[in-house]
Amino acid sequence: METHTFASNSEEAIKMGFQQEIDKRRTFGIVSHPDAGKTTLTEKLLLFGGAIQVAGAVKSNKIKKSATSDFMEIERQRGISVATSVMGFNYRDKQINILDTPGHKDFQEDTYRTLTAVDSTIVVIDVAKGVEPQTEKLVEVCRMRKTPMIVFVNKLDREGKDAFDLLDEIEQKINLTACPLSWPIGMGQRFKGVYNIYGKKLVLFNPHSKQESDAIEFTDLDDPELDKQIGESAAAELREELTMVKEVYPPFDKEAYLNGELNPVFFGSAINNFGVKELLDCFVEIAPRPLPRETEQRIINPDEDKFTGFVFKIHANMDPKHRDRIAFVRICSGEFKRNTNYLHVRNEKKMKFSNPTTFMASKKEIVESAFPGDIVGLYDSGNFKIGDGLTEGEILYFKGIPSFSPEMFRIVHNADPMKSKQLAKGLTQLMDEGVAQMFTKEFGGTRIIGTVGALQFDVIQYRLENEYGAKCTYEPMNIHKACWITYENEEQYKEFLQRRKRDIAVDKEGNKVFIAESAWQLRTMQENYPEVGFHFTSDF
Repeated sequence: METHTFASNSEEAIKMGFQQEIDKRRTFGIVSHPDAGKTTLTEKLLLFGGAIQVAGAVKSNKIKKSATSDFMEIERQRGISVATSVMGFNYRDKQINILDTPGHKDFQEDTYRTLTAVDSTIVVIDVAKGVEPQTEKLVEVCRMRKTPMIVFVNKLDREGKDAFDLLDEIEQKINLTACPLSWPIGMGQRFKGVYNIYGKKLVLFNPHSKQESDAIEFTDLDDPELDKQIGESAAAELREELTMVKEVYPPFDKEAYLNGELNPVFFGSAINNFGVKELLDCFVEIAPRPLPRETEQRIINPDEDKFTGFVFKIHANMDPKHRDRIAFVRICSGEFKRNTNYLHVRNEKKMKFSNPTTFMASKKEIVESAFPGDIVGLYDSGNFKIGDGLTEGEILYFKGIPSFSPEMFRIVHNADPMKSKQLAKGLTQLMDEGVAQMFTKEFGGTRIIGTVGALQFDVIQYRLENEYGAKCTYEPMNIHKACWITYENEEQYKEFLQRRKRDIAVDKEGNKVFIAESAWQLRTMQENYPEVGFHFTSDF
């Protein structure tokens, strides 16, 4: 009898431990337009978490300090983030997992996929430029998924838009319900600091101090001490503006934020490490723990005992010295354990992983176990594709990880016939990563690469040469759209394939794709073959 009690007690303890691990996790993405200071913010968050000691701490490149999260060579050269980086650290007893996404529009597909792996996001806006087009698109994706969003208005040490005007822009352009939780005192030359509305503290700006700023508690804004700290006119202005904030904007409501209906706004200057701590302190308190995930079969709850996870990104050659591919897996439920057999759902085969890793940008550590909300890297010899599920045996297909129809197309030619094997391998691996899509024409075997933006062609060329020793050249192509095809009427479908056989290609999965040269041609086909479906994303 006693033994039985002991067993159930230990099970209870394990269950409680598992629950605590889930409650500790905060997994979020940082999104913005290029140059809004997203990578700098990521870095400052890592500094607070003690995950790095110096900003720009890239160990392998001591001479030129570039940002920790931009670890691919081409990113260092161009100064933009082209691959999503994953970084984890501990802060105030919470395990924080950051996914830093590319801001550049040419890489938005990578960002869309990354947003499927996060539970909330921080949207970075440049105070001088306000809401930019790329921010609008990314926020739209977050809103579709009802992802909770916090806004960080950056670069307050420079002259920019008035805080109220900026909040209007946020509400009108990206349709968010702003709820300021901190408020700037001046900006640019007159920038004195921020008042932390959430924590009722005044934080004074000290531009040359790269350390944490001193916060002074001010529960009563009428305290004359405020005038001493920031000067009479600034204090009067702050009191007046905070009264307006109270009247105009809704009070903070955690439930509304978690449902994606209310968006806290913070002000600061990431490069000066200012306002970042206020953001992080509030974030760990209010941001959601790991959320349920949808599959075609059912909704997965993070508290379930059995392990499930999905691949949202694949990265080849993270370490160019070892031709390795890493599949990034978001853990959705249960506990992931090293050296345990799991089912690769699409391939219907069991796999075990001897060296699963967690990341600090390009620095990797082997982990024994991981919990819902965590991102693990699995070494992969070519088994995984984006969207693949891993389970303890249940057949589950994860939803909402699409491939988009590309906007730009080029024919790819081998520039070095001696290296055709390397070129084929390089192209296959880069396509599996989701850098671009390749369509092979059934008639003649022409290989066409389709991308969302022009910069990806440069990245492919650069990586083929530097990582695979292969060279390619491109030939421009005038194509309007590549559409995936389905059909309800087989006879109509066969007639269509016969009539348009020069325009039919297959994607890397072998799915049939119609390459339409013009909008008119596509419209004509849709009218002539009403029972053939033309799709602009692959997850139809």
